[in-house]
Amino acid sequence: MIVQTINLTKRYGKLVALNGLHLNIEEGECFGYIGPNGAGKTTTIRILATLLQPTWGEAKVCGYTVGYESRLIRPLMGYVPDFFGAYEDMVVQEYLEFFAAAYNIHGDQRRRIVGDVLELTDLSYKRDALVDSLSRGMKQRLSVARVLLHDPKVLFLDEPASGLDPRARIEMRELLKELRRMGKTIIISSHILPELAELCTTVGIIERGELLYKGSIEEIVRRTRTGTTVEVRVGNRQQDAATLLQSLEPVAGVSVNDGFVRVELKQQMHDFSFLAQALLAAKLPLQELREEHVNLETAFMRFTKGIVQ
Repeated sequence: MIVQTINLTKRYGKLVALNGLHLNIEEGECFGYIGPNGAGKTTTIRILATLLQPTWGEAKVCGYTVGYESRLIRPLMGYVPDFFGAYEDMVVQEYLEFFAAAYNIHGDQRRRIVGDVLELTDLSYKRDALVDSLSRGMKQRLSVARVLLHDPKVLFLDEPASGLDPRARIEMRELLKELRRMGKTIIISSHILPELAELCTTVGIIERGELLYKGSIEEIVRRTRTGTTVEVRVGNRQQDAATLLQSLEPVAGVSVNDGFVRVELKQQMHDFSFLAQALLAAKLPLQELREEHVNLETAFMRFTKGIVQ
């Protein structure tokens, strides 16, 4: 177990940021940590990164206990915060060499490693640019480059795609995929759920400091699927179609939104071909009929209530 928390709790006065968190992450996992703002994601990551002390409970990284053995944890992990701290008078190469020196990497080895991480993060052409002149996306990639200098076993990334434009988000996602292929254990918090679904092997959902779910994306989608829901498009005849479909015995409920008639079937009903037959028999202009896709966003909305601390 590369990351483990046991009854992890963090209080700020009367505010409970984490409430008895039990979390296990295996080596090589890419773990997506999701929840509303104020749910406890950043608090968890900062404790695991040895930047905060828990009020009680225990957190372990690579077998070492946060607090008692933090000095042994830090060489084994890398932490990327949600906002980059710029060094105004440094160029990119100097910035990375400064942090490499802090990890006692010197001489030819340091120049080689800095060159390698610049290439990995696609920043080689910016080696002589001022750090403060970089775009937010490039700064985030530079922040990842910084934590790779000492070849850590586990990476903690707190909202690495926050504020990035679409192109920068795609570049960040591809970089994280490459790190996953390299065997790094990655714990990443993000609000961009479709990208987490594509990137992560497991996810955890946290709300009000309590872990509601931890497991595979396939399992959470299965657990939140309450039945078969079908979306029907019939031009401007939505109300006519809704009245007709509501009268059919296998239909549990009907609603109209965004130009679609949304039809919920009763439990254990999976064949919805009868909907098309009924619409065509009534001479309604059937333009589209599709089963609603339950994804990570849908599962998140059904698991959480949107309550913050």
